[in-house]
Amino acid sequence: MRGRGSRDTGTLSAAFASRPVRTTVDMQAQRPPLLEVKRNLELNTALVKSSSRLPLAGSRLKRGPDQMEDALEPAKKRTRGMGAVTKVDTSRPRGPLLSTVSQTAAQKGPKKTGPRGCSTAGTVLRNQKPAPAAPAQKPGTSTAPVVVGKKPGKRPAWDLKGQLCDLNEELKRYREKTHTLDRENQELREQLREVQEQATTLGAERNTLEGELASVRTQAEQGRQKLETLSARVLELEECLDTKEKLVQELQKERLQLQEERSTLSTQLEERERRFQASEAALSSSQAEVVCLRQKTAAQVTLLAEQGDRLYGLEMERRRLHNQLQELKGNIRVFCRVRPVLAGESTPSPGFLVFPPGPAGPYDPPTRVSLSRSDDRRSTLTGAPAPTTRHDFSFDRVFPPGSKQEEVFEEISMLVQSALDGYPVCIFAYGQTGSGKTFTMEGGPRGDPQLEGLIPRAMRHLFSVAQEMSGQGWTYSFVASYVEIYNETVRDLLATGARKGQGGECEIRRAGPGSEELTVTNARYVPVSCEKEVEALLHLAHQNRAVARTAQNERSSRSHSVFQLQISGEHAARGLQCGAPLNLVDLAGSERLDPGLTLGPGERDRLRETQAINSSLSTLGLVIMALSNKESHVPYRNSKLTYLLQNSLGGSAKMLMFVNISPLEENVSESLNSLRFASKVNQCVIGTAQANKK
Repeated sequence: MRGRGSRDTGTLSAAFASRPVRTTVDMQAQRPPLLEVKRNLELNTALVKSSSRLPLAGSRLKRGPDQMEDALEPAKKRTRGMGAVTKVDTSRPRGPLLSTVSQTAAQKGPKKTGPRGCSTAGTVLRNQKPAPAAPAQKPGTSTAPVVVGKKPGKRPAWDLKGQLCDLNEELKRYREKTHTLDRENQELREQLREVQEQATTLGAERNTLEGELASVRTQAEQGRQKLETLSARVLELEECLDTKEKLVQELQKERLQLQEERSTLSTQLEERERRFQASEAALSSSQAEVVCLRQKTAAQVTLLAEQGDRLYGLEMERRRLHNQLQELKGNIRVFCRVRPVLAGESTPSPGFLVFPPGPAGPYDPPTRVSLSRSDDRRSTLTGAPAPTTRHDFSFDRVFPPGSKQEEVFEEISMLVQSALDGYPVCIFAYGQTGSGKTFTMEGGPRGDPQLEGLIPRAMRHLFSVAQEMSGQGWTYSFVASYVEIYNETVRDLLATGARKGQGGECEIRRAGPGSEELTVTNARYVPVSCEKEVEALLHLAHQNRAVARTAQNERSSRSHSVFQLQISGEHAARGLQCGAPLNLVDLAGSERLDPGLTLGPGERDRLRETQAINSSLSTLGLVIMALSNKESHVPYRNSKLTYLLQNSLGGSAKMLMFVNISPLEENVSESLNSLRFASKVNQCVIGTAQANKK
């Protein structure tokens, strides 16, 4: 490779050395051939463009002096521009340049035409380096004559002849300048033609040299590729050697580590053998302990089964004793509750309401209430003061005005427990308007736990006991509904949206053929599992309930509201099931009608409401009396209220009635009627209750 490259280089040097020394064109032969060709082509293009802009000889136009000067001015600029491109010095004689070009052409031989038809002279001119700008020409040189002297001043307007003479002189000067430029243009065209012929010759030589250079480059590229291949192979072998040396070092390190691990494992093996021997000894003792523990476990399982049977028996005994206690208290019980005097009401006289102590002494809860009343008619007839008549009533429990909601619920909590044990339970709140029935059942304003009524407290108690019973294998579910009976029409208090207020669509029907369970069609039955869900239902029912203003109360309940909770219990292990309803009923106010009262349009609606309320309350009393007397026919269907509650009023049910009375003397007549009705109910005795078990 090196010998071949040297021989090619010597050949190129000899070729260039054989050429005679010429003008400045030959001094540029050391430049790369491709660069020379590029520069020659660019210079040739510039010369052609410049020559195309030169003024042609004999192209003189007949114009005025001013127009001739304007026409010649671009020619001057083009001449200067062409001189800058071709780098031709016009300040020196052109004879030597032409002779040099002629000699060069004679030595090179006949003229040749290049690929693009350009002469060799153009190539020579392109290869010349830019010469410095020529200095300003002095007078007397061979270039175009330069007018010296100042331009004559402007003649007056009347001197037309003088102006014409000036114009003629100026025209003459321009004509001479034009003639000089035409001559120079012709000479430059001849020089351009000679240079183009020389460029053609040099192009042929360039092609030959390019072919030789291509072969030399091909050989150099092949040698370079072989050298790169060998260098890459050497690098690859060196890398492989380094890798194997590193691998040997790593293997040596790994061998040392394995030796250390072997010694460590040997030590651990000896330690574990000692531990294994100790473990075998411990295992033998543990096996004996396992046998003993299995025996104890079997005994514990047997004992647990016995305890479960015993616990189940105790639970059944508790239910039996609990039910027996409730039966001893009476399956129909009546509690009397007197509400406190509200703000703005007159305080009653000290002897108006009296609560005698219980049978066991002053600390025994009261069970009697005495109400004093004076007879106004007797005082009118005799003229003497009316005597006071005292009415005594006895109930299962009497709650004075200071009794708290918690104290009231403690008395009925055992009855609520009976509903969880499978006994139907029904609790009423009875009394005149404004006596505190709704407060007893639902409670006071939301947010005060001390004022919660029987319904939220009963729900909390049931959920708590059901959670405790789950540890004994019992699973309970609760489904709630809330309806009202207004003018013998059943309405769903839990209705929302478009169904709200469509009470006529609700009817009382049997749950199925041959079933004793009653349901209300189109009413919502909502499964509940916590207190929050029950509170939301109570709030919705309170908004939907029918109320109106009466003479005794600004916002009186004009319907019977019935909150029903269907309780279902199951003991999967023993295959037991039980279910019973819990009914919490807030009855409408029981007022008597005044026959002499003049009725307007609004009072007629209140009259119809009062008649429907009194009729349903009378039917309730008749049903209780028929059950007490064990009559063959019980008039459940005479009222929607008794028809809906018939499964909770019979012999297998437990019933409790709260009679609520007002502490005001002005309501003494209605209070006496309520107490008398409650006394009749309290005297009734219903048969032994039976749990609904399957």
